[in-house]
Amino acid sequence: MTGDDEDGTTGREDARSGTPTRASNVDRGDGATSVLDRLRALVSGTRFGQFASVGVVGAAFDVTTATVLQSLGVFPELAVFVGIEVAVVVMFLLNDNWTFSTEGRRGIRATLRRLARSNLVRAGGIAVQLATFRLLYRVFFVDVDVLGIDGWFVTAKVAGIGAGLLVNYVAESLFTWRVHE
Repeated sequence: MTGDDEDGTTGREDARSGTPTRASNVDRGDGATSVLDRLRALVSGTRFGQFASVGVVGAAFDVTTATVLQSLGVFPELAVFVGIEVAVVVMFLLNDNWTFSTEGRRGIRATLRRLARSNLVRAGGIAVQLATFRLLYRVFFVDVDVLGIDGWFVTAKVAGIGAGLLVNYVAESLFTWRVHE
């Protein structure tokens, strides 16, 4: 069916969930979606809220992993990078099963493709996060010790996470889960 049904769906079902797809998420028959449709798919308050909630969980894994590694003597930038990768995998699994659960195909092969794409897509957010961390930690260093933990390390890490959030949301929405299709 090419037009909208009375309930605003298209008559098509999502490949993973079997639920009807919304008209704003499908193409116009020529294989392309409009810019307006892409923007509508991005500004879903519910989806962004879920993405941000998953990000909080990811940030906890990220900061904890990086802080533990740094306290064990691992070079700070390497500790930060490992923390980021742990968070990327955790957040992918949560986003794939909650935030974007109605997007994409099921199956291990499709999931692994999305995970690989997610890592590639997040490269921009990772670069922003690492650059923010390095700038704050190395250039604007402040000696802050909180219960034996380098407080400035944690502060710079959290600031980097915040800077990468928007980049990652837009990139993940458009390229990993393709919410506009």
